[in-house]
Amino acid sequence: MNPDFLIIGGGVIGLTSALELARDGARVTVLERGVAGAESSWAGGGILSPLLPWNYPDAVSRLCDLGVGLYPRWSADLISSSGIDPEFQVSGMLVLPPVDEIAAEHWCVQHGWRHSYEPAQQRVPGLARNSSALWLPDVAQVRNPRLVQALRVAVLDAGVNLLEGVEVTQAARAGLARIDYLDTSQGKLQASAYIVAAGAWSQSVLGEIAPHWPIKPMRGQMLLFKAAPDLLPHIVYREGIYLIPRRDGHILAGSTVEDVGFDKSTTEAVGQMLYRAATDILPALQSVPLVQHWSGLRPGSPDNIPTIGRHPLVENLYANTGHFRYGVTMAPASARLLTDLIAGRKAALDMTAYQWTL
Repeated sequence: MNPDFLIIGGGVIGLTSALELARDGARVTVLERGVAGAESSWAGGGILSPLLPWNYPDAVSRLCDLGVGLYPRWSADLISSSGIDPEFQVSGMLVLPPVDEIAAEHWCVQHGWRHSYEPAQQRVPGLARNSSALWLPDVAQVRNPRLVQALRVAVLDAGVNLLEGVEVTQAARAGLARIDYLDTSQGKLQASAYIVAAGAWSQSVLGEIAPHWPIKPMRGQMLLFKAAPDLLPHIVYREGIYLIPRRDGHILAGSTVEDVGFDKSTTEAVGQMLYRAATDILPALQSVPLVQHWSGLRPGSPDNIPTIGRHPLVENLYANTGHFRYGVTMAPASARLLTDLIAGRKAALDMTAYQWTL
């Protein structure tokens, strides 16, 4: 029996969409060209906030806020259904100067964010400098690899059919108004409706069905240090570089935004730049092991605004993609919005900014 939905892409957005639809009563199959959750969903840092939210359009902030609001219960539910803790925690974030204090103050007041200015070393004693810094106590994080592991177990437990190592080669239309089937590396697959959640590969999957869709890969490189668990108590951000502490002492340093196509290689120059920046912020990192350097391809989109909705011409084709840097943050909200849209329920947000346009 054909499923109700075929979801193209098994990253955090595809898996979360599948889970939400399955729990809404739908029969769902997820197609993943590689291993579920192994692309940008795995590679990111997991800060559950736009890095400096006052620099983004309101459409980004609203979707992130909705996602973060769902995270405590969603994370607890994933632990219950999978037995895997995605390590959701409120770490707080310290924003080191330079900070646009006027813009930050206006945004925080407008959106009800707690904030204060205090000496940086009061929050993080090991920082190199003790300048006045912006403290955002409610910024949270999640550990990406554990999140996708938990999601994978949860979707299987919910009855979702997960097909890994299956690549879509063409979406075949019956006339102009409907997708009839998908040509894949495992033959033709059919469903009542199709959802594109293929991240950086979303436009290339659809080809002529979405010829001008402005979603493209944007590489980000990261470093991973292994320190004592108490070395860094909070997330720290300075001029595009962030340090993220994990519970077990690992510290992530990132990240770049590079327009290099589908090149996932790491570069020595960027590795050295990240190392210098990280150790300049927190000198003690010079004395701990550097254990990994990796990259991932984000689904770049104009202004970081994703596409969540139905294709304007193809009635059984939907998208949940283009989340750029904030797919993990937006995932539970995006899946809820898409499921409500499909079911004809009133959405929690005005969906105008996320519509699929040609």
